[in-house]
Amino acid sequence: MPTDPFHDQHLEEHTPEQIRDRLDAGPAQAYLRDFVYGAVDGTVTTFAVVSGVAGAGLSTGVVIILGLANLLGDGFSMAAGNYLGTRAEEQLRDKARRREEDHIDRYPEGEREEVRQIYARKGVTGNDLDRMVHIVTSDRKRWVDTMLTEELGMALHGPSPMRAAVATFLAFFFIGLLPLLSFLGHLADPVTFAHPFRWSAVITGLAFFGVGAAKARFVHQRWFTAGFETLAIGGAAATLAYLAGLALGGIMD
Repeated sequence: MPTDPFHDQHLEEHTPEQIRDRLDAGPAQAYLRDFVYGAVDGTVTTFAVVSGVAGAGLSTGVVIILGLANLLGDGFSMAAGNYLGTRAEEQLRDKARRREEDHIDRYPEGEREEVRQIYARKGVTGNDLDRMVHIVTSDRKRWVDTMLTEELGMALHGPSPMRAAVATFLAFFFIGLLPLLSFLGHLADPVTFAHPFRWSAVITGLAFFGVGAAKARFVHQRWFTAGFETLAIGGAAATLAYLAGLALGGIMD
């Protein structure tokens, strides 16, 4: 009888040893949101620069210079903003932990009653409820963790601010660089890349689709559905950027 490799893999992941190792390692943090956010924004803003400068009829060299300046400046700005935002969430969680520790010190009976009502709402009753309250409140860290997750709805662990910032910047820069490739090609070979803006529009669309298709691998979504979803959203933003570029070109005339 043939074996199911996926079943065997999941079975191996649920052995006592694997479960213990996984729990000891703690929850894995994903930076997919940061990557997708940076990639789409980098592509859109670079295409906006390309549209604006090309619409104004300026040279390929100007497009490249302004595009690269945008990638570095806006990419760093986005990464810094993501770092500060993620760091703020981390600080908010630390503040909430200190507040709950203070409440436990000053109002222990009130905090026990909160634990009791939390688990009563989950359907725990009678002696089981008394035992649950005793188990939770007999360990200070467990008690505080319970208040953070159950009362305040906070995660005990969050993503690293620095890693989130790096993921945003790298995605912004390298994916956002794609709309400039045709202009770099035009600079090197004006004949082959005679219409760099047309190439840039096509590459931008492919970049959006590729980001969405890559995302599907991590979220169990069909790759073509995720690809077209990101293409539609990013394409709408890129179209607005193109229209803005045409408007700017009209002003420059």
